[in-house]
Amino acid sequence: MNGPFPSKPKGAKNKKMSIIIGKKRHIMLQRKEELSHNIRYISKVPVKLVMNREFLTAHPEDSLTLLIGKFTSEETSAVVVDEDRKLLGFITMKDLLHFFTTPRRYSVVGLGLLKKYTLTRASRVEDIMVTKPITIHVEDNLGHAIKLMTETGKHHLPVIDDEKKVHGLLEVKDIIRLIRIVAL
Repeated sequence: MNGPFPSKPKGAKNKKMSIIIGKKRHIMLQRKEELSHNIRYISKVPVKLVMNREFLTAHPEDSLTLLIGKFTSEETSAVVVDEDRKLLGFITMKDLLHFFTTPRRYSVVGLGLLKKYTLTRASRVEDIMVTKPITIHVEDNLGHAIKLMTETGKHHLPVIDDEKKVHGLLEVKDIIRLIRIVAL
């Protein structure tokens, strides 16, 4: 006996530790399984349930200064539509920034590149919009959207129907918001 407390055999202490570690491992595996189930569930969620129905729109004839004025910390992209809300193009803040970079040293300057650097206050949205943006169908699921986003590197996807009418905008932040809700 060493001290005021009777000593336990070392085997009992090790057994108790292995039970505690076993319980922790079991809880961790259970959480991992639940999260895995939730992630599988997320991939089956319809895009139309997660997409943002209130999004920034622009028209091809809008001036760039008007569009820049509409961009905020929340609104980082705009869907370019016609009067019937049919998709004509797409533009993000990043697309806009590309038009303000200077040419690299020793770069070959062509007519298209010269046009790029002649943007003025009179420049319009149609001058810089992406005319064939990557989109997702309103009836698709998040699994397809996530695959598209990871393969293309796009963070914003206009959500359209068969007639190219825009129903919403799906952004990475919308998917992450859902993951947070499901994972908690």
